[in-house]
Amino acid sequence: MSLGANKVSLMAASNTFTGMVATGGTITTDGDYKVHSFTSSGTFTVTTVGDLGTVEFVVVAGGGGGGNCFGNQGQGGGGGAGGYRSSFASEASGGGASTQTVQTVTATGYTVTVGAGGGSQSQGSTSSITGFTNASCTGGGRGMQHTSAGGAGGSGGGGGNDNYAGGAGTANEGYAGEQGQPYPGRGGAGGGAASAGSGSAGAAIASLITGSSVNRSGGGGYGPNGSGASGGGDGGYQGTGGNGAVNRGGGGGGTGNNGSGSFSGGSGGSGIVILRYQFQ
Repeated sequence: MSLGANKVSLMAASNTFTGMVATGGTITTDGDYKVHSFTSSGTFTVTTVGDLGTVEFVVVAGGGGGGNCFGNQGQGGGGGAGGYRSSFASEASGGGASTQTVQTVTATGYTVTVGAGGGSQSQGSTSSITGFTNASCTGGGRGMQHTSAGGAGGSGGGGGNDNYAGGAGTANEGYAGEQGQPYPGRGGAGGGAASAGSGSAGAAIASLITGSSVNRSGGGGYGPNGSGASGGGDGGYQGTGGNGAVNRGGGGGGTGNNGSGSFSGGSGGSGIVILRYQFQ
């Protein structure tokens, strides 16, 4: 073999990249990156760490359920969105927090928990990645009926009518819900923004971690008929409030009534956990 051929061979060997290999969830490819999406609980298992050994993530908890109504005074608040944390690129975490630190992994299994959405007037459940730093998120706060304050959570639920307070949000995950008014209740907060003074639901957060932009962690609309944020349930009137979208962590919509009878708020949407790493 010539000296030139040896040089080319040595250069090729020195430029070899060993990527990470892992299993778990639904696996897709985005350029040189693998993306593992967990829509239910499971295990992310790293079998080959590779040259980089780092993983980016988005964790979204289950959204809170919307507030009920009863009789002519029942105006329920919207459910708060599930808490939201991201370590991907320069994307923000919930509540206006900065991007979390990228995780360095070893060749082992990491338990992934995906939180369920809360039923009407119930808090959503936590999502997490065991062994990762800052990768656990609180379920969304429940929206509440007349004479009740919204529940605390990742993002807080909206308060019922008659000036009841919105629920507190969790730092680095979401915002506080809005205080109810004499009429009606108010919207649930989202990961991207608090619910506005008009009672509109708090905004979701858009992420490109899968390679396509998807909005997650939007607040639920208030009763009656308040619009939910992207992925959050719309408020209802003399009927069940809208449900948050599955695997997007949105809050459920509250419901309202100015006559007789009782109606239920919508359920929050389940959460999701997404992990991303370079494989080639």
